[in-house]
Order: sequence, then structure tokens, then C-alpha cells
Amino acid sequence: MPSTESTPGTDPGVEPRVQAGSDSSTDDTLDLHIPEELTELIAQERAALAEPEPSRRPVRPRSPWSGPDLLDCVADWGPAPLNSGSFRLVPVRLDRDLPLIVRWMNDPAVAAFWNLEGPDEVTAAHLRAQLDGDGRSVPCLGVLNGTPMSYWEVYRADLDPIARHYPARPNDTGLHLLIGAVGDRGRGLGTILLRAVSDLVLDHRPSSHRVIAEPDLRNTPSVAAFLGAGFRFHSEADLPDKRAALVIRDRAYRHLL
Repeated sequence: MPSTESTPGTDPGVEPRVQAGSDSSTDDTLDLHIPEELTELIAQERAALAEPEPSRRPVRPRSPWSGPDLLDCVADWGPAPLNSGSFRLVPVRLDRDLPLIVRWMNDPAVAAFWNLEGPDEVTAAHLRAQLDGDGRSVPCLGVLNGTPMSYWEVYRADLDPIARHYPARPNDTGLHLLIGAVGDRGRGLGTILLRAVSDLVLDHRPSSHRVIAEPDLRNTPSVAAFLGAGFRFHSEADLPDKRAALVIRDRAYRHLL
């Protein structure tokens, strides 16, 4: 797997609620004066009838891009406040985001570690495998102050082949990252974003007690960014496409490192 959030749509398929208590029949009525207190009581009873029982209230549809709950709906995590503004993960939408991600993947500095350079279909196949999968990996754009500037993959490390290379625990969450714009690299932004996103994981995935990453050992700026973001070095791992530094950020030590 290479080293490493399209605004989600809404579901139009929610059935409309039926207005209860309406009666269109007005035939054969008498001109009676109904006391104001009785009118108010009838209105209250009709309102109560129109309100669904708690177990039948409409459920807000989940974003179609959040996939199954293997990652607790990344699309719904919301923004992470930074000193430089607001950052959020936005799950990738292939028809909209592919050209931008292809351009980043064809940057030689990125291609050296991601190995996804080439025509659009190379990157499209990589994204499609995640989007059409079971939800164990969610590709995202990192959007800073409304501008997409990075690509992320949030994945279930305990369900990934990386789990064979360290003592994995249930619900371990993994991160892959690339920063797209050359001007955003080499100035400490990666460290800031890695801390912010790993905080999002720990805040929104209470069942996950660790955030895992496996940057290429040759990519020393990436390894340094993870270590500066509160991750600790665990071990080296020989993966099919790289020799990786396995780094871990622990929930128990998140405020100490």
C-alpha cells in the first residue's frame, strides 16, 4: 500500500411524512361556536398525533460517501481548527476529484513514493478499489480554508496487511498522506496536519486507541513529520513496495507527546 476527506451529498430517498389529523370532509356541518380552550386542546392533540413515535422518527441519512461504519463515518467528522484556519477531510468523489489527484500523483516528488504516476486510469483504479470496497479505507481530500491541498487515506490498520508486521489491536486506524502543492511542503505544515487528523481519529473513533502509519524510511521529511506530530517509532517493516518506519500515536499519550 502506498505511503501516506467533495462535499458529501444528501439522500433524496427519504419518504415524506404524512400529516396526521387532517379531514377534508366539510359536508353537513353545523355553525357551532367552539370555546377557545377546546380549540387549543384539539390543536395540541393533533400536534401530538402528527409527531412520530421516537422509534419511528426519520433517521438522518448517512452521507453516501461515508461507506459502512468500519471507520465511523469519516464524512461526518467535521472540521479541525488550526491556527491557520479550518481543516477538514472530505471523502473523494471520483468524477470531481480525479484530475486534481492525478496531477499530484504525477509530481515526481510524490511518484517516487506512491508509484501511481501515469495516465488517469492508474490513479482511478487505486481510488475505485477503495470507493467500491467494504469501507475499510476511505480516500479523502484535505481541505484547508476551502481549498483542497492534500490527499489522505484513512484505513483500518487491523484489517490491512500491515497488521502482519506489528501486534495489531482491534480498530487500529491507519493514515496515509501526501501534500499536493509544492509550496505547502517543507515548512512544518505536514506535522500540524498529522496531529490534527490523528486527533480527529481519536475524537471520533472511541473504539480506536491507536493511530498507525508506515512512511517509507527513505522519505525522511515524512518520518520526521509523524514523529513531530506525537507518533512514536515502533519498528521497521519490510513491505512489498518499501521498507517502512512503523510509527504509532497512542490515545493514552496523546496529550504528552
